[in-house]
Amino acid sequence: MSKKGKSKRKKEKVRYIDDGRTIADMSGVSSARYTRRDGQPRASLKAQWKTYCAAVRMMFVPMLVVLGIITLAFLITYVLL
Repeated sequence: MSKKGKSKRKKEKVRYIDDGRTIADMSGVSSARYTRRDGQPRASLKAQWKTYCAAVRMMFVPMLVVLGIITLAFLITYVLL
């Protein structure tokens, strides 16, 4: 007689608990295109454009610094080779 059946253990069921750290709330997916989660309409194109312009203004100086570093590295490599 073989003891195959006796040596197998019962697999524990994994229980997931929602801790609220999800990336997006998927409860209102069907209407997510037109409204936000709290039921208000999405921002207008003008408001989105203002936000985009503000973000570009905030990243302009760091972008110039990075471009300067890349240019300097290119010039040093060009002179050495």
